[in-house]
Amino acid sequence: MNDQLSLSELINVQIKAQGPMSLSTYMNLCLTHPTMGYYRKSDPLGRTGDFITAPEISQMFGEMLGVWVAQIWQQLDKPERFTLAELGPGRGTLMADMVRIFQSVPGLIDALNVQLLETNPVLKQQQANNIKGASLNWVEEIHQLKASEGPLIVVANEFFDALPIKQFQYVNGNWYERLVGLKEDKRSWGLSPTPMPADAFPPQLGKPAENAIWEMAYPAQKNMEELGAIVAEKTGAILAIDYGYAETQTGETLQALEKHQMVDPLANPGDADLTTHVDFQALTEKLDREKLNICPLITQGEFLKAMGIELRAKAIMDHIPDAKEKVENDLNRLIGAKQMGELFKVQAIGSKNMVPYPFEAG
Repeated sequence: MNDQLSLSELINVQIKAQGPMSLSTYMNLCLTHPTMGYYRKSDPLGRTGDFITAPEISQMFGEMLGVWVAQIWQQLDKPERFTLAELGPGRGTLMADMVRIFQSVPGLIDALNVQLLETNPVLKQQQANNIKGASLNWVEEIHQLKASEGPLIVVANEFFDALPIKQFQYVNGNWYERLVGLKEDKRSWGLSPTPMPADAFPPQLGKPAENAIWEMAYPAQKNMEELGAIVAEKTGAILAIDYGYAETQTGETLQALEKHQMVDPLANPGDADLTTHVDFQALTEKLDREKLNICPLITQGEFLKAMGIELRAKAIMDHIPDAKEKVENDLNRLIGAKQMGELFKVQAIGSKNMVPYPFEAG
C-alpha cells in the first residue's frame, strides 16, 4: 500500500499548516519537487508531451544557433578552449543540431567544452543518447560554470519563462501579493492582507488600473545576474530566447499546459507545465553595464533571418523536394509574424567590447 501524499495533497497540507502560499513557492513545488515535480519526473517535450519547443519543430532552429555560436567563437579570436553552456537542454535536440554545424567549422569541436544545466535524470539520459560528436558535462547550478574552461558562451532557449514568479494585484490604491490558499478544501486565489510599500514597484507601472496584475521574476533576474558576472569575468556571450515583452508592464501571463491544452494552473500540481512571459527589461536591468554589453532586444524572426534560416530552408527544399511543404510550414512557424517570429524575443549580452553578431551595441 502506498501511503505517500500526492503533490496536490502535500500542497494542501502545507497551506493548512502555514497559511496561503506565495505563487513562487507553489510554482517551485509544482515544477521542482524532488520526486513529484513536473521537471523532475518525466519527459514533458514533443508531440506526445505537453509542449513543443522550437528545436523540436525543425532542425533549422538549432542549426542557426550553431552558426551563431561559431560566429561568437570567431569573434573571440578562436580560443583553443571555450565552454558552451545550454540552460534547460530538454532532450538534447538543440545541442545535437548545433554540434552538427560545429563539425563543419575547422578547429571548433577540438576547442569545445559542453556544459548542460539539467536536473531531470530522464532528460539527462536522453541528452547523452542524442548528442553525438562532443564530450558532455552536466551541472545543476549556474555557479558551477565559474570553473569551466576558457570563454563562456551561454544559450538559453525557453529557460527563463519556467522560473517561479510572484504576482501582485493593485486594489484600492495599494499593491497586495497574490497568494494560493484553500476555499472549501479547493485551491483558490487570494490576496495578502498586508499592502506592499509603493516604492517596491517599478516606476514604469505608473498608476495601474484597478485589479491590475504585476509579475516579478526574482529567480530569473538572479540567474541572469549570476551568468552576467561569470561572462564578464571569463569573456563570452549570452543568448536568451523566450516569449516575453521588452518593457516592464502589468498583465497576467501565468499559464499551465497539459498535453498541449491550457488548463487551470491550480488544478493538477506537477502534471502541467507552468510558464510566464519574460520581462526582458527586468531580466537585464541589474547587469553590470560597465563590464557587459546588453544589446537591444530583437524578435526571433529577425534573429533567425539574420543567421540565414531562409537560405537554409531553400537548400533543404532543393535537396529534398518532397519535404518542401513541411519545411515551408516549419519556417513559417519559426519566423512568421503571427507564429513564434514576433512573440518570441532574443536577448544577447556580450562581455566588454563584445557585440554579438547580428546584434547592435547596447
